[in-house]
Amino acid sequence: MYGYEQSASGGYPGDPYQQAGQQDMGGAYGQQGYGAQPGPGMAAGGYGDQGQSAGQSLYPEPSPPSLADAVRAFTTGSMPVEDFQAIFITSKVHCPRGDRPGFLALHNTPTPVIPMFSSLKELRRYAGKESKYFTVSGAEVLDLLPTGYGFALDMEGEHRMVFDARAVEQMVDFTMRRMYG
Repeated sequence: MYGYEQSASGGYPGDPYQQAGQQDMGGAYGQQGYGAQPGPGMAAGGYGDQGQSAGQSLYPEPSPPSLADAVRAFTTGSMPVEDFQAIFITSKVHCPRGDRPGFLALHNTPTPVIPMFSSLKELRRYAGKESKYFTVSGAEVLDLLPTGYGFALDMEGEHRMVFDARAVEQMVDFTMRRMYG
């Protein structure tokens, strides 16, 4: 609830239903408060419950793969480019940073690239434990990346990927079509 501190057993402090639900007889008027244990003779989830709590289905929606999983699948050829791009634009990307705001770039490549990482573990493997970094979404990367720059994802990882400037432009086009039709 807005404006109230949640208590450990749900509800809010002073909630009469919460307090009544914690009584031995199943609460006032036979009602159970939020988070209260069932009274004698009551099923754990209430009447007619088949072992399923409220708001949950028997078959929950699978969560999308993490960016690290998507990188692995894409580099091994088991994920199409469109699926990878859809995951990339919604994922968080970790970028090493210097003392000034902005991306750090590597200029010893055919086109300059920005190192980016799918997890803090991957970033720490590349830049060390005490490195500075910032986190943005993949969509923000595509929006903020300077023209003519590519990016390298998980440079020290087993499944590193390099997207040159042209590949980044294609990703931007894909994202624009996906967002605006």
